[in-house]
Amino acid sequence: MNEAQLYSAIDQAVPYKFYGKVLRVVGLMIESQGPHANIGDVCHIHVMKGKAPILSEVVGFNNEKIILMPYSEVNEIGPGCLVESTGKSLTVKAGSDLIGSVVDPLGYPLDQTPLPKGLTSISTDQTPPNPMLRPPISEPIQVGVKVIDSLLTVGKGQRIGIFAGSGVGKSTLLGMIARNSKADINVIALIGERGREVREFIEKDLGPEGLKRSIVVVATSDQPALMRIKGAYTATAISEYFRDLGYQVNLMMDSVTRVAMAQREIGLAVGEPPTTKGYTPSVFSILPKLLERTGTNASGTITAFYTVLVDGDDMNEPIADTVRGILDGHFVMDRKIAERGQYPAINVLKSVSRVMNQVTTKEHQRNANLLRTFISSYEDNVELINIGAYKPGTNKDIDRAISLYPKIQAFLKQDVEEVISLEETIHSMDSLLNGG
Repeated sequence: MNEAQLYSAIDQAVPYKFYGKVLRVVGLMIESQGPHANIGDVCHIHVMKGKAPILSEVVGFNNEKIILMPYSEVNEIGPGCLVESTGKSLTVKAGSDLIGSVVDPLGYPLDQTPLPKGLTSISTDQTPPNPMLRPPISEPIQVGVKVIDSLLTVGKGQRIGIFAGSGVGKSTLLGMIARNSKADINVIALIGERGREVREFIEKDLGPEGLKRSIVVVATSDQPALMRIKGAYTATAISEYFRDLGYQVNLMMDSVTRVAMAQREIGLAVGEPPTTKGYTPSVFSILPKLLERTGTNASGTITAFYTVLVDGDDMNEPIADTVRGILDGHFVMDRKIAERGQYPAINVLKSVSRVMNQVTTKEHQRNANLLRTFISSYEDNVELINIGAYKPGTNKDIDRAISLYPKIQAFLKQDVEEVISLEETIHSMDSLLNGG
C-alpha cells in the first residue's frame, strides 16, 4: 500500500461506533431506534455480559425505526439491548478446502470443527451476470441418470426445476446426480429439511463418494426464516465463487418452495400484504434474482437443479408456475409412475429440457423424439390395450409401441447404485430403437 492509499484509508476510516437500542420484539421482528443502517446490513445485538452478540439483518424501516430479523432465536433479547451496525451485508468463507464439508447458512461447519485456513470472504448478495456476457449453452453435461441423459439432456450452465409432491424420490434423484454427474464440484443446499433427513441424505443418498466432491449447506426447518433464506443465498454464492475460478459446478437446492415460504414469513412480519395464496409480493421479486445468478459466465458454469414441492401434485400453484417460467426446463416426477415401481419416477411426456436441441446431435434428437412418440402412443391407448379392445394391425405405430413398451420401461428404470455414462445411454437408446 503506497502513501496515497494509506491516507485515503485513514480518511475513510470511522474511528467511532454507532449504536441503537431495542424498543420491542413482535414475533419474528425486532424494532430498534437506530443505528444508521441500510437494507441488508448485518447488525450485532448485544445481550447480557458473557454472551455472544446475536446476529441480525435489517429487513425494513418503520418511520425512523429499524426493523431487524435475527439469524438465531430471540430468547435473550430485551428492551434497551444495544444494536451495532457492521455497515455491510453478510459474508461467508469459501475455498477448495471447504469441499467435503457440511456447513450452516453462515458458512460454519455443522460438526463444530474450526474453518480451514486460507479461505476467501465472499458476499452472499451478488447480482446476476450481464446477459450479454453470458456464453450460450453449447455442451451437454453427463447427469448419469438414463432417463435424463437420453430424453431430457442437460447442458452445462442450464437451470432445471424438479417438480414433485412429497415422497416421490426427489432426494434420491439429487443424490444420484451428485454421485454420477461429470461436474467438478457439487454445492447442495438443504433448505427447510427435517433434522432427521439431513444426515440420512448425506450418508445414504449422497454417500462418501458424493460428499468427497461436495459442499453441503444446511438450514433445517426449526431455524428462523432468515437463516433458511440465507442458506439458499450462501449456497449460490459458494457456487459463484467456484464458477469464477473456471469450475463446472452443480448447484442442487432442495427446495426453492421452502425458500419462498421463508420469504413469505419475513414479508408478512414487516407488513407486506398477502397476495396470491398468501405469498407476499417480495417472494415473486426475489425468486428471479436468486435463480438468475446461476448459469454460465465467461469463466465457468453453474448447472442448477431446483426442487419444487407441488401441493397435491398441483403443477399450477403460484411458486411452481413462477419457477417454471424462470428456468430452462422442468422435470415432473409422477406419483403414479413411482407407485408402479419405476425409478426415477420422471414423467418424460410432461417434462422438457429447453436447451436439449442446442447440445445434442440430430441423430440423438431423432431417437429421443421417436422414443417419446412410442411412449405417448402407448399411454394414449393403454385402456383399450388393457381391456383387449385394441385389434393388432389397426395402427402400425401403436403395434410397434406395444412391442417396444416393455423394453422402453426397462430402459427408463435405473437402480440407485447404477452408474451409466452419457455415451452408454445414447448407445443403449439407439440399440433399443434400431436393434443395434
